[in-house]
Amino acid sequence: MAFKQGRVVKRSVSSKGKREMTMEEFKLWLKEFDDDGDGRISKEELREAIRSVGGGGWFTTWKSGRGIRSADDNRDGFISDNEINNLVDFAKKQLGVKIVPY
Repeated sequence: MAFKQGRVVKRSVSSKGKREMTMEEFKLWLKEFDDDGDGRISKEELREAIRSVGGGGWFTTWKSGRGIRSADDNRDGFISDNEINNLVDFAKKQLGVKIVPY
């Protein structure tokens, strides 16, 4: 576990160096960044999630924008509960997160 701006961030690392979590753990982890508690993830909140795993460096704003665009079906600028599943491919490629079935 690591602490980031008052949050506890769970990090599970496999032998290949990727973080592993179940879909439910991924959803719960992502919801930790819902700072305003509106049940949606904004671009800024996604940027903090990316930073928490050390992803992005100078490109966190760009990556968070890409993540929102890839997951936001209704184009409202947020990732809602029913759109989190759309973020899995982005998380695998950009965050180094592996979603496991167990």
